[in-house]
This record gives sequence, structure tokens and C-alpha cells, in this order.
Amino acid sequence: MAKNFFKRYIWLIDLLYKRGHATFEQISRAWAFSHVNETGESSLPQRTFFNHIAAIEDIFDIVIKCNRTSGEYFIANTDDLEGDGIRNWLLQSISLNNLLEESAGMRDRILFEKVPSSQDWLTDIIDAMRADRAIELTYQSFHRNEPSTFIAHPYCLKLFKQRWYLLARSEEYKQPRIYALDRIHNIQPSEIKLKLPRKFDAEKFFDNYFGIIADTEVYAQTVKIKVDEDQVGYFNSLPLHHSQKEIETTDEYSIFEYKLAPTFDFEQEILSHGPSVEVLEPAGLRDWVASDATKMASIYIK
Repeated sequence: MAKNFFKRYIWLIDLLYKRGHATFEQISRAWAFSHVNETGESSLPQRTFFNHIAAIEDIFDIVIKCNRTSGEYFIANTDDLEGDGIRNWLLQSISLNNLLEESAGMRDRILFEKVPSSQDWLTDIIDAMRADRAIELTYQSFHRNEPSTFIAHPYCLKLFKQRWYLLARSEEYKQPRIYALDRIHNIQPSEIKLKLPRKFDAEKFFDNYFGIIADTEVYAQTVKIKVDEDQVGYFNSLPLHHSQKEIETTDEYSIFEYKLAPTFDFEQEILSHGPSVEVLEPAGLRDWVASDATKMASIYIK
């Protein structure tokens, strides 16, 4: 029964998120034809509807209100949700889940990329952060032959290129470090109080970086790249970084400017676009990319 109610909440959120607003009568009629209406109710009981609204606010922090003039219900904090990365992601996931539920016969024709180990450790880490507790982490990087176990203070989680990463600080290091969830062997809860910097802001921490490498020895600077005309649309539709600006456009190319720290992750992203992207500045990044490109070419050109 609890699972069925959860589906109802998702259905109602998705309905109002897509429509923007709807009267109770419109919602009730939509319920009559909903795929989650397993009992075949001809309408949605009003008391049940109000209970759903209360539960949605409690579980998802999504506030549904009624415009007394028009009698229409709407999501009151949509702007907050769209500005909140995790809740915006949640709404998109809810909408997709609802669509898949309605199109069960199409599941074998809708393919997803796998996110390694996310289901294994996310709950343990989130539970620890919620309880303000450190964790006992058993971890093995690709550069070590054996795993090691240590106390880690979880700061935040970040998803990047289909992998979940944990930013945490251990007693061994002064600065927090990145740990990939797919390289975790085990997590045990601890009674040690989480030591989180008082003004820590996860989004601000990664603000100057592309990806998950937050190297404090690499400083934010102006980066300019030249992008071939046939790739410009991709960069405009999905910017590499929030600081991206298109500062020059011709029929053959565009020049994009960024304010970021050019770490290994950013270099690898540039290289992934091949000859369609050229680094103009800074000179250090240009030389770095040129060196790697030369090494790659030497493998194929004998």
C-alpha cells in the first residue's frame, strides 16, 4: 500500500509540474484514467487529495497551493525547485519515471546508461550526512593493490559522467579528497561526530572546476577555446561550465570563454572533441593539450 501511495504522489507532482495549474475537478478526471489508479476509481476523493498534498510537502518539500480566485492548484515553489539542483533532478526523474510507468510496453526500447555502485553506497553515505556522523570507509583506488580502511567525514556527493563521487576528509589529509563510489569495498557507520566546515558550500567548492577534480594548486583563470561551426550548437545547448560565454562568432567557428581552473578533467574533455576544438589560451593548457595530442598521434602514425 505504501508503494502505491508513493506512485500516487509522483503522479500528482508530475501532473501539476507539466500542466502548471489544474482545478480539483480536472485532477480528479485525470485520476480516473491514470495508470496508477489500480482500483479503478471514477474520481479522486477530496480528502485523499488533501492528504496527498500534505504528504508531498513532507516527503519532497514540494508545496502545492490553491489559487482561491480560479480554484486551480499549482506547485508554489517551482522557482525554488528549478534553482535547486537536486530537487530539479528529482522532478525530472519523477517525470521520467511517470512516463515509463505509462509506457510499460516500451521499456525494452528505452535504454539507460548504468551508474556503477550508486545503489550500494548512496544510502549509507546520505544517512551518515543526515545524522552528522563520520563513516568507516574501506576503499581501494585503481593505483593501490590492497584496500585500506579509515574514518572519513563525508562532505557531499556529486554525479559526474555516470559515476557517483564522495567528497570527504580523512584524518590522514588536511584537505578533503574525492572517492569514487564504485571503488568502495565497504562502509560502516560510526559514532564519531561529523567535522564539516561551518560555512561549507558544496556548489561553491566545485564552482571553479569542471568535473570532480578540485585541485587547490590549479587556480581559476580565463580559458578560451575555438570550436568548429558544426559543433557550436552542442556547446550552446549543453555548456561545459556555468561561466561559458560565446565571445566571437563567424561562419566557420565560434570562440568560447570560461573562468575556471583547467584541471585534468577539463583537459580530457577538450581532447574528447578531437580536432573540432582548439585551445587558444592560456598557453600552459594549450601546450598540455598539444603534448597529449602529439603522443596520441604517435601511436597511430609510424
